[in-house]
Amino acid sequence: MANILIVDDDPAVQLTIRLLLERAGHHVTVAGDGHQALALFEASQFDLLFLDIFMPGMDGLETMRHIRALQPAIPIVIISGRSITPDAYAEPDFLNTATKLGAAASLQKPFRADALLATVDGCLKSVQSSSPPQPQAGVGIP
Repeated sequence: MANILIVDDDPAVQLTIRLLLERAGHHVTVAGDGHQALALFEASQFDLLFLDIFMPGMDGLETMRHIRALQPAIPIVIISGRSITPDAYAEPDFLNTATKLGAAASLQKPFRADALLATVDGCLKSVQSSSPPQPQAGVGIP
């Protein structure tokens, strides 16, 4: 299946996402902050990235900016526990802002397992459908 990087500073969130993805057959790597995520991202090839917005050190939006510079097409799923409210005096809708800045999808914590897995499937299918067809083994090009 896919090689997925989870970037979140909350060990409980890391464990939850990791277990769900591993049970679905994916390979999972975990980073606790943006700096660790960038080091892992530069050392390995990932198919999908889960990225928390609010982390100490380098936040998720800054991490996403660096990741986009390295690999513009990787699907990024932004996650956050901050509330989404229609109140004009409330804090901004960070999940919506992140998708406008290039995240493929977003999930509000806490999220349901089926929503997480559907998001992963949707992101991976959109990448597969947008990538050019690969040559088949044994087929020569004249």
